Amino acid sequence: MNCKMTNCLLIPMVLACLLIFGCQNKSDDSTASTNKPSANQPEEPQSTDIATNDPTNDNRAKTREFSFVYGGAITQLPPGTEVSVWLPVATDTHEQQILDRDINVPGEFVIGQETRFGNTVLHFKATADDDGEVPFEVTYQVSRREALQEECEELAEGDADLFRQASTFVPIDQKLSAEVLGASKLAKDSLTAGRQIYDAVNQRMQYDKPDGKPWGRGDSVWACGNGFGNCTDFHSLFISVCREQHIPARFEIGFPLPTERGTGSIGGYHCWAKFAADNKWIPVDISEADKNPSLNDYYYGNLTADRITFTTGRDLTLTPAQQDAPVNFLVYPYTEVAGKMHSVFRKGFTYQDIQ
Repeated sequence: MNCKMTNCLLIPMVLACLLIFGCQNKSDDSTASTNKPSANQPEEPQSTDIATNDPTNDNRAKTREFSFVYGGAITQLPPGTEVSVWLPVATDTHEQQILDRDINVPGEFVIGQETRFGNTVLHFKATADDDGEVPFEVTYQVSRREALQEECEELAEGDADLFRQASTFVPIDQKLSAEVLGASKLAKDSLTAGRQIYDAVNQRMQYDKPDGKPWGRGDSVWACGNGFGNCTDFHSLFISVCREQHIPARFEIGFPLPTERGTGSIGGYHCWAKFAADNKWIPVDISEADKNPSLNDYYYGNLTADRITFTTGRDLTLTPAQQDAPVNFLVYPYTEVAGKMHSVFRKGFTYQDIQ
């Protein structure tokens, strides 16, 4: 709906539009932090509403300024246990600016970049306290801008080759394109082809997280065969099909913010994808489109400002390098004890809007 009106007598209708079309979505992740997921499957947090301020009533990019606390503690450790902890670090992106950052972790820490995707990672070593815990807290002040298709980020040198490559759970040789697209003939231009893939994945997948099922790993083959999952499953399947069609596509992960301005807790992570067309990164959020069909067109090419990005990519080798397997994706703390992953932690993710 377009609420722009030139007749001043219709101003009240503009206000009505803003009230009517404010929508809410739920975040993609929910299980308790004591579930001890595998190295390739970070635990899934509790559901959180994600803001979907309907931008179809305004062509200007919306912004949101807020503080975000990435906090909690590594838990269920024998007191005195030495641990090695890696935390993802939010940095400036095309859509966000980190205005300030305050780090509070035990002892000394180092901040570096993993070499493949350029993600920034904080690392420290600590000893578990008498309660068997190691606390951590990083507070950010963030200015986030809505991503609009007409203002998309340009591809950097090397992006096309990097984001055509397969990863453990995102293969490109499984012929997933035939399963997802069927007999449909894909358009030659990437922008139209991306929309065809977006619609086909949305049609095939249902947002559902039943107990006892291995959703949440971002396993393209599993998602294609089962037809349900969370944000990681939706977007992994989308990325696999794009890459099979030689369209670069990338995975981004962070946290959603609720629609309501104010202060609150964040139950867990959210992820989305971008694909390359006309030398631009076109964003998509298919799981949110599935949950909110009225915004299906919006989430092809646009993202709300109500989120924060932490990392990009899959199969990560951290810095300094971890001893255990590559990290499937990094959004929660990654911890090792004697070179083996320890996955249990307590969450303390909160936000506060800055007026």
